[in-house]
Amino acid sequence: MKIFFWLIIFLSVFIWSAIAPSDRITWLLEVAPAVIGLVLIITTYKSFPLTPLVYSLILIHCVILMVGGHYTYAEVPLFNELKELMGSSRNNYDKVGHFAQGLIPAIITREIVIRKNVFNNIAWQSFFIVCFCLAFSAFYELIEWGVAIISGEGAHAFLGTQGYIWDTQSDMGYALVGAILGLILFSRYHDQQLQKIP
Repeated sequence: MKIFFWLIIFLSVFIWSAIAPSDRITWLLEVAPAVIGLVLIITTYKSFPLTPLVYSLILIHCVILMVGGHYTYAEVPLFNELKELMGSSRNNYDKVGHFAQGLIPAIITREIVIRKNVFNNIAWQSFFIVCFCLAFSAFYELIEWGVAIISGEGAHAFLGTQGYIWDTQSDMGYALVGAILGLILFSRYHDQQLQKIP
C-alpha cells in the first residue's frame, strides 16, 4: 500500500472520528495508540519500510481504534444492532478490537523478528510472537486498570466492560486467538512479501 493512500485513509477516518465523538476523553484515550502508530510509521518509513501487508493491517487496526473512539466501544451502532439480533446483553465491538490486538501485532512482530534474524527456529519464533502478543494485551489491560483508578466513574466508557465480570480475561483470550490465527492465516503470504524487500 502506498504511503500516500495510507495517510489519506488514516486522516479521513481520524477527522471523522474527531467530529463530535460520544465522549471526548474516551476518544483521546482510544485514538492515542493510532496516533502513536502514525508517528512510528512516518519516522521509520525510509529507514525500515514494512511490507504492504503490515501497513494494511496497521491501518485496519487504526480504523478499529478510531471507530471505537468515536462511538465508544460499548455503543458502536452496527454492533448494537447485532446485539439485539443475537439476544446478547452487550455490544461486542471491543472483542473485535482485542482480536485485532492479537492478530495485527503478531504480523508486525513476525516481520521484525524475521528481518532482524532474531530466531533460527520457526517454533521458537512463533512461540515468542504469541507470548509477545499476550504480554502486549495484558499491558493494555493494566493501562485500562490504571485509567479506571485515576478517573473513577469516568472510566466506564473507556473500559467498556458493560457489566461482564470476565471482560479482562476474555479480552486477552481474543488477543491470543487473534495472534495464533494471524500466524496461521498470513505467514505464507507474509513470507512472499518479505522476499521482495531488499
